[in-house]
Amino acid sequence: MLAAVILSGGESSRMGSPKALVPLGAGGQTFLEHLLEITRQPKIGWTRVVLGKHTAEVSRALSLDPASIVVNQNWQQGQISSIQAAIRALPEGQTDGVMLFLVDHPLISAALVGQLAAEFYNSGRPIVVPTLHGKRGHPVIFAARLYAELLAASPEKGAREVVWAHASEVLEVPTVEEGIVLNLNDPEALRKALERG
Repeated sequence: MLAAVILSGGESSRMGSPKALVPLGAGGQTFLEHLLEITRQPKIGWTRVVLGKHTAEVSRALSLDPASIVVNQNWQQGQISSIQAAIRALPEGQTDGVMLFLVDHPLISAALVGQLAAEFYNSGRPIVVPTLHGKRGHPVIFAARLYAELLAASPEKGAREVVWAHASEVLEVPTVEEGIVLNLNDPEALRKALERG
């Protein structure tokens, strides 16, 4: 089984409020609630939400399962520190890999999540990434055999360091979902995305 890891540890300075709590349209689910919903999949056995600066605010607002919360005390060290915190919080030796979601890339469908998981198991490749017109996006799957490399990755290069090291083994999965490359990190980007959708 895979673990779904939702990275939500950043400062959200450009959005002006925690991205995890931003609604996807009028009266809709928040970014984080949507991502939690689409990760309820047969091939996903664990969910971890990595929080940082806004841990208390997000936890209170969404009544998250305490077992799913990973607090990254080193959130200021960037995204790789949140990935490393999540890997350390997983049950050792029990996961086949992690599917990494970014909280500011919420416009992903459950169908795509299921497709990526299926491609991971069918292909045997250690890294699976969706692409839109040849451009790579998120979520990305890393096999458990790459955990040690992710834990050793530098803050400067992050997870890309591991992707580059295994360039010939990456499976690209084409999709028509624009959400894989839409970074909704400020109110204007969100407004434009919702107008298009």
